Amino acid sequence: MYKTWITVLAASIGVAGWTNLAVAGLFSAKRPVIVILADDLFLGDAEGHFNGAGTLDIQSRRMNPAVSCVGQFTSSVARGGSGQVQCNDGASGSFHFERLSVFSGYGVGTFSRGSISFAYGLNAEEAALYLKLPEGKKLTHNGSELELVDL
Repeated sequence: MYKTWITVLAASIGVAGWTNLAVAGLFSAKRPVIVILADDLFLGDAEGHFNGAGTLDIQSRRMNPAVSCVGQFTSSVARGGSGQVQCNDGASGSFHFERLSVFSGYGVGTFSRGSISFAYGLNAEEAALYLKLPEGKKLTHNGSELELVDL
């Protein structure tokens, strides 16, 4: 009986330890994000955590590479997700998204300078299905990075 009790106690401590590690952020996934924000191409990463919370870090690749944005989001399987983004030039916005899988999805939002569309965890070809590209532009890979180019 004593051995059984010790085994149950050890297993409980192990489970509690793993739970604490998950809360501490060790169970997270980082995926690439492709964003069209006010007709500008932004690239970066989104990192989602075990508890559904996450962060976003993107940078302009076209109009002004000095502009970067950070954001936070929450996500669930049943409801998708939503969040906010704030840029270093003072612009801000909010967005919502749908999950295609645990590691990929797409979304839209509003921004102080226009609209937002984005895809995460997808390559450029897959993402293009969900992005609202500026009129007369297409997303292409120039061999080393993504860019928006004229049609």
